Amino acid sequence: MQRRNVIVVGAGPVGTVAALACARRGLTVTLLEAQERIDDSPRASTTQPPTLEILAELGLIDEYLRVGLVSRTFQFWDRATLKLIAEFDFARLAGETAYPFVVQTEQHKLANMAIVRLRAMANAEVRMGARVTTVTQDAESATVDVNQESLVADYVIGADGGRSTVRKSLGIEFDGYTWPERFLVITTRFDFQAALGCCLRNYMADPEEWTNLFKVAGDDLKGRWRAVYNTRAEESDAEALSDAAVRARLSRISVPESERHYLHLNLYAVHQRVAKSFRIGRIFLCGDAAHVNNPIGGLGLNSGIHEAWHLANLLKSGGDLDSYERIRRPLNIKYVQEQTIANKKRLEERDPAQRAQRFEELRAMADDAKRHKAFLMRAALLEKS
Repeated sequence: MQRRNVIVVGAGPVGTVAALACARRGLTVTLLEAQERIDDSPRASTTQPPTLEILAELGLIDEYLRVGLVSRTFQFWDRATLKLIAEFDFARLAGETAYPFVVQTEQHKLANMAIVRLRAMANAEVRMGARVTTVTQDAESATVDVNQESLVADYVIGADGGRSTVRKSLGIEFDGYTWPERFLVITTRFDFQAALGCCLRNYMADPEEWTNLFKVAGDDLKGRWRAVYNTRAEESDAEALSDAAVRARLSRISVPESERHYLHLNLYAVHQRVAKSFRIGRIFLCGDAAHVNNPIGGLGLNSGIHEAWHLANLLKSGGDLDSYERIRRPLNIKYVQEQTIANKKRLEERDPAQRAQRFEELRAMADDAKRHKAFLMRAALLEKS
């Protein structure tokens, strides 16, 4: 039975980065993905500066920039009045990172370009349609059962999403909660930048129904916008996804009636959960398998890629493997979970006085050079990446 150094379960962006980082360090790697092809439905889209540094180390940055949109700024708006509250500019981070901006593009592009690199490497193997059923281990190795076959490796990385088979095989609890409302994503070609004068990343606060607007490149590189809304807790899936409700939501951010067309809808439950452990023995968890959070701020995918990079370095160097959980789990709780919860509360504040105070705090922060930079360092995961 052939033994590998590393088996990675899950070929999303986190799993493919983990596999490519390990393979480029000379480790023998098998990447397993349950689906026959990479899921290209609209999901995470914002790649932060330290993540771009990792992609540069992996030799992916030039291609990644070609298929994405560079966004130097992001803005906070009062949706009720469609007034700009504050703008933050990543140019303030020049000198802290080689990439003082984010890139807006679809996460499946990153996964696919990493797979192309892996397929060209003699020490890497990619298996699509390979559904893992169980993962076990002993003192000497870890075994993955997939498609009625058992694969053996020194280590296994579970990057198989929020419903992770790897995490469940280990019996690791996934502590946290689910928000009562869901998030609705409407993808449209309507040009919000031209209509509102906004930038490519916008957070629009409203006590009843906030909206976030992001432009992504699209597979055709012609650009498209995603409008993200909270649903009402009592709103059914059918109601939220109905044509009338979707068009009504678009109307509330000034889309003219004749232009309320949309390309794609996505409605999903939103969780804040962290695995009780990121490692048991020879098996590790990365990305959504280890933690999930609301996507406001674009931190979940990025923190997962940082974990994959950290872990690949540890597995190659033979360093202190306990440090992976000791460092990464508290970072996720302190920064990713706390910050995404704060981001959501900032958008949905109902108390008028508190709402006005939050707006004034954002303005003051944007106007103060030191605080402006400190806010960006934290928002981009540079402060504790």
